[in-house]
Amino acid sequence: MSAGWDNPNVQPHFVPSGDLQIAVWEWPGVEPAIVFAHATGFHGRCWDPIIRNLPGRRCVAVDLRGHGRSSKPAPPYHWRSFGEDVDAAMRALGIEQSVGVGHSMGGHSIVSAASQRPQNFAAMLLIDPTLFRPERYGQTPFDASFILKRRNRWSSPEEMFERFRSRPPFAAWDPEALRAYCEFALLPDGGSFVLACPPVIETDIYGHSNEPEASLYSEIPTLRQPVTVLRAGKQPDLGASTLARSPAAPDLASKFPHGRDLLLPDHDHYIPMTDPALVTRQISLLIEQL
Repeated sequence: MSAGWDNPNVQPHFVPSGDLQIAVWEWPGVEPAIVFAHATGFHGRCWDPIIRNLPGRRCVAVDLRGHGRSSKPAPPYHWRSFGEDVDAAMRALGIEQSVGVGHSMGGHSIVSAASQRPQNFAAMLLIDPTLFRPERYGQTPFDASFILKRRNRWSSPEEMFERFRSRPPFAAWDPEALRAYCEFALLPDGGSFVLACPPVIETDIYGHSNEPEASLYSEIPTLRQPVTVLRAGKQPDLGASTLARSPAAPDLASKFPHGRDLLLPDHDHYIPMTDPALVTRQISLLIEQL
């Protein structure tokens, strides 16, 4: 099984973030670099279908702590720590003035890394980022206990792909995006495979998503880079598809000094997986404007 990227055998660097080891996938090319941060429960190689459409561009995708090949400390997982991981990866690789691209939790992580070191990014693309309305912080967190029931063990990535390809929300994904997700979502374990982001960790991450310390609204007005916020306009019914609903505050872009809002009426939360070409175009627009 291959994710279809031109260099499927690329191996991650491991860089320190505090006491942890963070896996960083890198494709060489011209500057400015594109730095990608993934959603909760995903991994850096989910960006493969987009990276392959940016040939010759330096691209870096981070496995945030608890995900992919990175260290998996015991909970709790506080959200600002993910921004520390992005910043640590960029420092280790000597990256500055990049284009930061983050989906969901990854969008929060990109903004957090920008607040820690503004020179990290010359521009940011936030794809349905988990940056709630200000009043949501400090309220009862999202009940993600159903994630603990998620199947954790698989015989192979191919088995996962075949099981998911006809099921929502995966059935709407670009097939290459689903293959990339399945190929790197699992780790070998005793003759079979287990999820690279264990359900107990993913559940804990959601549980801390709206704690007061996760709010970035005090820092956002200081970030003067061009920022594009892509927001999902399609809101699935509550229930099994809850994770496909948009977490982004409707007026989020207006909080940035140079923010631009783009509402996508026909897209749900999984924008990079359902429409990689759209994300690629938005990245290219930001590069052209630098």
